[in-house]
Amino acid sequence: MAEVYRLRADPEHTAPAVPLADYQPGGTAVRLEAGDDARLLVPHLGALRRIDIAFPKFREGRGYSSARILREAGFTGEIRAVGVLYVDQLMFLTRAGFDAVLPETPIDPAVAERTLARFPNVYMKAADSLQPIWALRQQSNA
Repeated sequence: MAEVYRLRADPEHTAPAVPLADYQPGGTAVRLEAGDDARLLVPHLGALRRIDIAFPKFREGRGYSSARILREAGFTGEIRAVGVLYVDQLMFLTRAGFDAVLPETPIDPAVAERTLARFPNVYMKAADSLQPIWALRQQSNA
């Protein structure tokens, strides 16, 4: 694995993440595999500081849904994507609610910053706070 690329300014929570099947209430870091149900963590979100979500292969997309479910449930801790991830996925990951990535191959921070800044406008709502371009246009016409 490469180094963690974080979009958060707070200190990194370095406790090992336990698999969901081994999670005990009060634990602070858990790992969701592709088939795990993120909704099982909702009662424990107050104790958790980091949730790792596995991306075992490039075509695996269930992790995006898991991150959005957790953000919409009010989780404010770190959600970390782990596994087969590439820089061109960063914008989609952040829109779904991820704020850290632990890829198998390193991501150049300068390339990541340029990638995330490439498209300042979005077309639909997501787990992030970006306003869709149509909403911005309606505001400017009002």
